[in-house]
Amino acid sequence: MLEIFAITTPIFLLIGIGYLAVMSRLLSKEQVQSLGGFVISFALPALIIRALIQQPIAEVFNPVYLAAYGLGSGALFAAALGFARFRGKPLAASGLYALGTSAANSGFIGYPIATMVVGPTAAIAMALNMLIENLLVIPTALALAEAGRQKGGSFWAALGKTLRQLTRNPILIAIFSGLVIAMSGLELPAPLFKTLDMLATAAGPTALFVVGGSLYGLQVRGMLSEVSQVVFAKLLLHPLAIFLMLVLLPPIDPALATAAIVFASVPMLSVYPIFGQRYGHGELCTASLMLATLLSFVTVSTLLWLIETYQLPMP
Repeated sequence: MLEIFAITTPIFLLIGIGYLAVMSRLLSKEQVQSLGGFVISFALPALIIRALIQQPIAEVFNPVYLAAYGLGSGALFAAALGFARFRGKPLAASGLYALGTSAANSGFIGYPIATMVVGPTAAIAMALNMLIENLLVIPTALALAEAGRQKGGSFWAALGKTLRQLTRNPILIAIFSGLVIAMSGLELPAPLFKTLDMLATAAGPTALFVVGGSLYGLQVRGMLSEVSQVVFAKLLLHPLAIFLMLVLLPPIDPALATAAIVFASVPMLSVYPIFGQRYGHGELCTASLMLATLLSFVTVSTLLWLIETYQLPMP
């Protein structure tokens, strides 16, 4: 178990340092958000491109992995949406509820943890996960929320609008750019590759610092029942759903399988509260992110212990 804590403790210490930096006013939340913009627009795209061009394209594009992560996340999304609607939640709230359960913080928390568990394979898994999250889970949730906010608005029109906006998403641009370079067989000039490498190296620690700084000031109050349902589904049911899909589908590289479960086990997107505020449910999303991040130290550490102890898919 000490080996497990050796993996998770540095991750959450970096989150804590970010939190303390804002709490002590060494940095403002606005400055931390600017660092987050650097990670999303530059560091993570560089990391994705570096990973994609360093592997044979057949190893990068793994249809079984995409099916397992997509079906597992999609099934949980549908179940959470149905549960929320059954309990009488409005469509916008139900879409956000489902989003919180099935979209992981792959770039800011999942990648640093997975890297310490499976090494370079984590970057490939992150790119594949982000395809599912950015092309399936997030657009569907936001389209539902938009249709609900417009009271009778067309879901398909809202989905089309959301997908058009994704054409400017730096993560997706990086994924497709990396795939094109990998398929072409071209090698980047050494200075350009070194620049990518330097940006990519900054992604993990900076992302964790940003998560910590963003958590300062968030509170869990007055809605513990609803929040605990979202957090329970995200931290426990999401990795379980991915694990079940991996068992049912043809086997894949154990390192990729392990990465999929680890990614699914981390908290929801760090921009989850921003989506919540846009559709009038900011408090629920903020409280869910706060509680999920606090509890994930225990749940992720436990998951890694289970993987090691019971020889679940490992490299």
